[in-house]
Amino acid sequence: MALAMRLSRGGSKKRPYYRIVVADERRPRDGKYIERIGSYNPLLAKDSDERVKLDTDRAKYWLSVGAKPSDRVLRFLDAAGLQERKARNNPNKGEPGEKAKERVEEKASKAAEAEEAKKAAEEEAKAAAEAPKEEAPAEEAKAEEPAAEEAVPAEEAKEEAPAAEEKPAEEAKADDADEKAEG
Repeated sequence: MALAMRLSRGGSKKRPYYRIVVADERRPRDGKYIERIGSYNPLLAKDSDERVKLDTDRAKYWLSVGAKPSDRVLRFLDAAGLQERKARNNPNKGEPGEKAKERVEEKASKAAEAEEAKKAAEEEAKAAAEAPKEEAPAEEAKAEEPAAEEAVPAEEAKEEAPAAEEKPAEEAKADDADEKAEG
């Protein structure tokens, strides 16, 4: 028979209370146990003496017989000085998942793009401030001239458009005539 020192849950919903018990490891968690050797109340303050009560003499006996403590009970035994608990190391536990990494990368790329856009806007502002004030009206006049030139090609495009529409109509009539001749 393999023995386990573990917690057995009691108490009501959202108000847990645990017994520290020695039980056959094949038994259910809250089922029949061999001996109760203490209690644990997680609702009490961590520095409270009533939080963990443990009968150290009986715990020593069951450890000598071969009972294996669970992780939580091993913590209590370590605090009582009965058995040393080795610290565990899981370096991957604190590492974020794939989606979180993607979000961080996306956020960093957006921040970099925003910073580049800000620098570009600052450079444009500096260039505009450094440009002589006399050249600014000349640039406005140049900007107005292409607008006048654009109006003329638009009128020419209107004149060409009807001619372009006539050709496909003539081709369509020719295709209809071919179909009638074949049919």
